[in-house]
Amino acid sequence: MRNILLAVCLVMMLPSTSNATSEEKITLLQRVGQQNEIPLLENRFRIDYKIDEITLLFFRKPGAPAVVLVKPDGSKYYAISARKDDNLQWFDELSYDLITIKNPMPGPWQVVGSILPKSKIVVLGEIELQVEPLPALLFRGETVKITGQILNDGEPIQASLFRDVVSLNVDFISTNNSDFANFGAGTQNVAEFKDDGRGFDERPKDGIFTGEFKLVFPAGQWRPELYIETPLLKRTVVQGLIEVKEPPFSYEIALAEDDLQEHHLTITLDNQIVQPETVLIQGKIYYPNNEEQMFTLDAKNSLTRQLTIKNYDWGRYSVELSVFGTNVNGREFMATLPTYKFEIERPIEVVPELPAPIISEAEQQEIERVAKEAELMATITFISLIVGGNLLVLLLGWLAIRVFVQKKSIMPKIKLPFLQKKTVAENELQSEEKKELDKNGSKNDKSGEILNLSMSDD
Repeated sequence: MRNILLAVCLVMMLPSTSNATSEEKITLLQRVGQQNEIPLLENRFRIDYKIDEITLLFFRKPGAPAVVLVKPDGSKYYAISARKDDNLQWFDELSYDLITIKNPMPGPWQVVGSILPKSKIVVLGEIELQVEPLPALLFRGETVKITGQILNDGEPIQASLFRDVVSLNVDFISTNNSDFANFGAGTQNVAEFKDDGRGFDERPKDGIFTGEFKLVFPAGQWRPELYIETPLLKRTVVQGLIEVKEPPFSYEIALAEDDLQEHHLTITLDNQIVQPETVLIQGKIYYPNNEEQMFTLDAKNSLTRQLTIKNYDWGRYSVELSVFGTNVNGREFMATLPTYKFEIERPIEVVPELPAPIISEAEQQEIERVAKEAELMATITFISLIVGGNLLVLLLGWLAIRVFVQKKSIMPKIKLPFLQKKTVAENELQSEEKKELDKNGSKNDKSGEILNLSMSDD
């Protein structure tokens, strides 16, 4: 009775016997002779004695501490217990605990923690990843849709919390065939899908992973691998080799010959890959003046499509193209082609030549005379600069030797006879004036003494 197994924990079982039923693998605590249909009493569950290994997945509030397991004998398992116990593995994540126990103790167990109330008990048997095969004919730029599903004993897993922590990954692995352009390209991680109803997933929590991805990697031979991976399990589906071809479209541009004409882009289809009568092309043109133009080329039974592009003179033009149609295998496709670009070079303006002036013989002679004078002046000026420069270098060298080598003053001491005579005369005059001053000073002192000897009133 899987549809009534409600609890506050999600329990995954790896049974030792493949023929055992769900009720034999795990049973719930009984109350008044009936099975619980509501959250378990005190978060309890029972492990059967036939179980050799059990994996428990408990979803709790994000950020809450890890749960604690209470064994039937009252002893406890903590997250750190896995360091010392070889029979215990514990993955403590942000929002769940993933616990694997070898040879678990039979009897009633209890889990303590902030476990989400919508969790369920699920017995896991044979886990299988089921995906649709990729189309055999693909080309670069094409958008591919893919779906996958996780099955438990052939049935979809109904526990939404389990699907929250599982994602479907798609890898393309190069075969390293030197005959193809993807030689040495390695592994291309194409996409990761979740069952959350976002992006290209059609419906949330329906157990089906739906997504789309673009083939933007190099063309060549690839091996697709689709897998789910959690700390609990990993399931991989390796599909057959596929060849991603180059886009089955080629371009040819016819540039306008003058300003009154328009440019024409011709798109040629490869009818070995696509059905021309089903191909619809739409896109956008970007002009050099930043103008944008949407366009649509309807489907028709022809291998070519012609796009008219306005002539905005020189500059860079870009054309984005999206293609919808059916390939030769009858599969409808949608693709985004590489942006087509072309550039019109800026024209070089031609300046008309001026007519040569008419010069008389007298004017020609005058021009030649002025040119000779100018040449002579230039020569004289050049020679003057050379001589002056050399003299300046000699002067600077002499000053440097005098100051730094001879340790003398910049200005030399020049002794002239008339300057020496003048100096001697000035010194004699100063000496006589000094003597006269000394003499006059003595007289003044003596007269001063005479004046001070005047008689008193008595």
